[in-house]
Amino acid sequence: MSFSTPVRDMLFTLYHSAGFSTVERTGAYEDLSEELVTAIYEELGKFCDNAVAPHNRESDQNGARLENGVVRTPEGFKDAYKQYVEGGWNALAFPPEYGGQGLPQTMAVSVLDALNASCMSFAIGTGLTTGAVKAILASGTDEQKKLYLEKMVSGEWTGSMNLTEPQAGSDLSAIRTKAEPVGDGRYKISGQKIFITYGDHDLADNVIHLVLARLPDAPEGTAGISMFIVPKNHVADDGSLGARNDVQCIKLEEKMGLHGSPTCVMAFGENGGCYGTLLGEENKGLKNMFVMMNAARLDVGVQGVGIAERAYQRALAYAQDRKQGREPGVKSGDMISIIEHADVRRMLFQMKALVEAGRAICYANGVAYDLARRAPDDDDRRKAKALEELLTPISKGWCTDRANEVASIGVQIHGGMGYIEETGAAQHMRDARIAAIYEGTNGIQAMDLVGRKLQGDGGAAARDFVENVKEQAIIAKAAKRDDLHMIGERLEDAAFALEKSTIWLLEAAPKNQEDVLAGSSAYLRQFGNVAGGYYLSRGALVAALMAAAGENVAYSESKIAVTSFYAEVFLTEAAGLCSAVCAGAARIPAIDPELMTA
Repeated sequence: MSFSTPVRDMLFTLYHSAGFSTVERTGAYEDLSEELVTAIYEELGKFCDNAVAPHNRESDQNGARLENGVVRTPEGFKDAYKQYVEGGWNALAFPPEYGGQGLPQTMAVSVLDALNASCMSFAIGTGLTTGAVKAILASGTDEQKKLYLEKMVSGEWTGSMNLTEPQAGSDLSAIRTKAEPVGDGRYKISGQKIFITYGDHDLADNVIHLVLARLPDAPEGTAGISMFIVPKNHVADDGSLGARNDVQCIKLEEKMGLHGSPTCVMAFGENGGCYGTLLGEENKGLKNMFVMMNAARLDVGVQGVGIAERAYQRALAYAQDRKQGREPGVKSGDMISIIEHADVRRMLFQMKALVEAGRAICYANGVAYDLARRAPDDDDRRKAKALEELLTPISKGWCTDRANEVASIGVQIHGGMGYIEETGAAQHMRDARIAAIYEGTNGIQAMDLVGRKLQGDGGAAARDFVENVKEQAIIAKAAKRDDLHMIGERLEDAAFALEKSTIWLLEAAPKNQEDVLAGSSAYLRQFGNVAGGYYLSRGALVAALMAAAGENVAYSESKIAVTSFYAEVFLTEAAGLCSAVCAGAARIPAIDPELMTA
């Protein structure tokens, strides 16, 4: 199949669902306009369609490899990455003083949407670099920023995040990697890290590793973790590359999916000569890590959107081409395309609705990020920051859970051929699976939502969100069109259900946190369903106005149809999730292995 970046859908979601115009109106971005944004997205589409997407299938079949200590990426990746750097895509949202273009972060989220739809194995490396840049921007010294940022912002050098060790996965308190001061401002690093995405590769001349390690006599647990900048190749004071550091990839993991992405086991100081510099304060490494992690969680959420988009496009093309069966009541004659069957259309609508809802949530998350930093009013920045933090675990958790569902439905639409690798449908399912696991499993996202995000402010941000949803429901119900009225009714029911769950969790929290945690995943699903419906309904109301004005009528009506389907299926589901949220921990007692096995 030929892939096409959904530029029109991206722009519609950006402006009419996520409210990007509010970012433009801050006045913080000189010359930013819808015309400029449209031109950038059109160029993004050309780059992704022509330079990246053609390598998706080949990168799955002939993935990254380790040859004589050198990591080789799939054929075509080096040229695509060169075009990525030359096009300025990595620098889009970074400060001009470091070579960035100073555009909103929301647009960088859109870039990742398009890149991941084009080729997830390629795109994932770019996200690690931008996360590392943000950590250095937040905590680096002037010297570190001068030394590293310009080339990392451009993408000429890449970055990696080195957290996980064999005994320290989600719980980083068990980290053993050591950092010993040598007296000249440098630290000798020794240890091993696993699951390091793009820890080594042949796309760039240098990789700037951000490494969590322990100083001598550091406190136990997470309070004793520091972060260090450890370059693959040392960098001289004038920015030129020096000798190779004692950092090497000793193994590439063989993965279920993302075969084109090198997932490395990294060895630091095997020969006693690995050196780095402290990033930020001693024993405050987790603070820096969360700068990267929070950025990564939104990036992974939109990664889910991208792979779901690719799975949808493949399934749609197959359904239009594949002929099986006949129309109801017809016993002979030509077979029809399977897209003519009602159940196949239902599955396609389900895929499309989840893609669009996920895109809207992630773009709205990006808008909140930008407003939290650029809105002219202090109160507006505070509210935007609260919304940004609330939406982050939903973007990561809900969008990647739903991406797995979308990819699975794509295989189902292909039928038996979906289970055969040659169609490519299975690749999307294999690639999507990791997104619900890394950068904090989705169970951790649910715990974060009901913990820090809900209880941290006494439920204020969640209550504000619910009130906004209720207001949107009233507006939709007041519309003269029956379909918009129905959307409003479903949205209102879902909002009240989310409110009921929120109140129950807040009341249960002081009594028994186990009850809260037991319902956390159901609450994240419910919240995501409501958020998706809220943002889609905003777009549907605009689409109705466009259709009434005779503007892109067919496209506008399609937006309303997708939102109507979503309302009937996923907002109804949200209303029914209260019992799962509020059931408490009693329904999941401790498991006795002898009773739970045959």
